[in-house]
Amino acid sequence: MITNAPKSCLRMPRCHGIEIEECSIPQLHDYLSKAVFTSKELVQCYLRRIELVNPYVKAVIETNPDALDIADKLDKERKNGNVRTILHGIPFIVKDNIATKDKMQTTAGCAALAGTIVPGDARVVTLLREAGAVLLGKANLSEFASMRASYYAEGYSSRGGQNRNPYNLAHHPGGSSSGSASSLASNMCAFSIGTETDGSIMFPADRNAVIGLKPTVGLTSTMGVIPESPSMDTIGPFGRSVEDAAIVLDIIHERRATTDTHIDRLGSISVQISCPGLYTSWLSKKDVLKGARFGMPWKRVWEIASKNATKGLEYDSLMELIEKIEKAGALVMKVNFPSAEEIISPGGWDWEFGDGKTESRLSEFEVVRTEFYRNLRSYLSGLEENKSCSLEDVVAYNIQHSTQEGGVPGTHPAWPTGQDNFEKCLESKDWPEDIYLKALEYIRRKSRDEGIDAALRFEGDNLDGLLVPLQADGGVACSVAAKAGYPMITVPVAINDIGVPFGIGIIQTAFKEHLLVRYGSAIEDLVGRRTAPRFLNLEADNYPYVGTPPEKALLP
Repeated sequence: MITNAPKSCLRMPRCHGIEIEECSIPQLHDYLSKAVFTSKELVQCYLRRIELVNPYVKAVIETNPDALDIADKLDKERKNGNVRTILHGIPFIVKDNIATKDKMQTTAGCAALAGTIVPGDARVVTLLREAGAVLLGKANLSEFASMRASYYAEGYSSRGGQNRNPYNLAHHPGGSSSGSASSLASNMCAFSIGTETDGSIMFPADRNAVIGLKPTVGLTSTMGVIPESPSMDTIGPFGRSVEDAAIVLDIIHERRATTDTHIDRLGSISVQISCPGLYTSWLSKKDVLKGARFGMPWKRVWEIASKNATKGLEYDSLMELIEKIEKAGALVMKVNFPSAEEIISPGGWDWEFGDGKTESRLSEFEVVRTEFYRNLRSYLSGLEENKSCSLEDVVAYNIQHSTQEGGVPGTHPAWPTGQDNFEKCLESKDWPEDIYLKALEYIRRKSRDEGIDAALRFEGDNLDGLLVPLQADGGVACSVAAKAGYPMITVPVAINDIGVPFGIGIIQTAFKEHLLVRYGSAIEDLVGRRTAPRFLNLEADNYPYVGTPPEKALLP
């Protein structure tokens, strides 16, 4: 059911008399430069917006008590002629699995980690603070980055509650960087930062009509981030435009990146980033589509989308966009991932699928659960103050506090299956190293050489990108990019028949983010401005589930 919200109660407060809803980073920078308002006044405006909207959307776990003081200091710097970057005085929000050495918590939304003290800011937070950006608060997320259960309420955490989609609050905002995307979409900040292992930037961006830019693994540092799977983990920006996302990427990317398998036996490769100029220098208009060449991975990607009866409107809209891209002068052709039938489930997203079958020992999940168990222990041991030293401790805490934490199946409506994925991670701790190494080598080879890189090759040269759906295909294309550790961008297109946005994605090979910016901004120019949230079903109180439902309902 779709019902309209009383929009007057959610109107964005003006900032010193100026309408700032949907303002871009350059527009806010211009207002600050002309002293139309100060950074402190801008922060106050966004804090009022959070007070107004967050009780419904629950996108922000906590706000930074020092934000106004930080903004005031940056205003004084500006008055003295010191403007650090275009982000000077611009408020942003980071996901709650990204460490901040301040008065806020870093918990991945989990009560078991409340009270822990991190040794310092995450690397990306340091870079943004140095650029003059104002950390406004911590974003809600699917607890532990969607890692704890196979069937759960997307966007729910024990610390933040149920994060909702601001376009239709009866539906989830996508995960696991749910609050990062929905807070930005709701105009609670100017930009935000999320993390991704598989889909955690792409899906929330797609479902909130914002730009999500997932960098190549290693382009941005994950130092200070609660880990899931370092072979696939990355940090990226959300923006209300490709320009905003590119501005942030210019600040947070490492000039020398390490593509590290985290396994000495497989080695690591340090590479000099080859992007010619700033990422913002690659911003384009639709005219650059003339002569561009794109691939549409058909087998088990667009093929699935074309047969998805529940996503007919999305598929038709995306095909209309493909026609517009062709009319703008681009060549769009069907291509295939040679490994499609081996690593993509015909039923949609399934990270246990590998070697042509589910529950495979050659699956992405084998890599993720092994790395999660090991690297969480390493992260926890590096905290200055901590009551949980391992995954075993977190699991035990959730069981002990099951009424609030859902550690036992059927005890909390947000987690009908309890913490069954955590339990599967514990199973991997004593397995032979060879099982993990074989799975890691397999998913990389099948997603890279026999996947994305093969699909990009055409007549002796690489295509300018692979155009993919994000929701109509069940999320499978995004998962191939995740396995490979390759970059991806999503651009808003329209809103579906249940009031939830959807867009189109572009995939490229490693360290080709500049091409994503070039063609992402061109398609954005072709499509037009994003649609702001409508806040349908404002009083929704349901749990929007994702994953594999248990055979027997396990609800309290």
